Amino acid sequence: MKQHASLRLLVTSGDGPAECRLALRQTLSTMEKAAQKLGLSIVCDPEQYGASVDVASVEVTLSGSGKEAFARSWFGTIKWTCQSPFRPNHKRQNWFIGVFELPSLTEDRGELKPEELRFETLRVGGPGGQHQNKIESAVRVTHVPTGLAVVARDERSQHRNKQLAVQRLQEKLAGLSVTEKNRLRKTQRQLHHELERGNPVRCFKGARFKEI
Repeated sequence: MKQHASLRLLVTSGDGPAECRLALRQTLSTMEKAAQKLGLSIVCDPEQYGASVDVASVEVTLSGSGKEAFARSWFGTIKWTCQSPFRPNHKRQNWFIGVFELPSLTEDRGELKPEELRFETLRVGGPGGQHQNKIESAVRVTHVPTGLAVVARDERSQHRNKQLAVQRLQEKLAGLSVTEKNRLRKTQRQLHHELERGNPVRCFKGARFKEI
């Protein structure tokens, strides 16, 4: 079955200080909530970046109807105005990050052979209280010849998660090409250093990261 291509973004703090990396994490959290409200699938890589992991750049993969319009609304510079939580006496209060579109992975991926795939169902974990999905709806698919594995847990439907897992596995396998990996790595390095500290497309203010 033919899958719709995902859209890939790079969210980066460039060479900014710790405050910019904090702004990156807050932006990702806000972006994820907004995407989920629209029914979009959003996956961060590294997926386990978490609230406490200090990273300068994160690759984001968007899937679903309307992903292009959603992404366009975030492209550009994001400004966060806040007193530094790390340096209380620091005069600077404006912190910037950038959101860029990454080149798509090779489209001609070919069809994965069913006999090369191993599927496993997983119980969805993490917080959620009474709204947490208690059934084993998450799916892990492993490409046996390479050992490459991906997990999809975005949907409540196990069938839909299986489709998403296969799609992501195809994209990961496409990225195994040395030429492809080098091209993407070069692009990400360039974008990481192209952050403009001005003309923001979105502005947030305060420790609670409220959009203004």
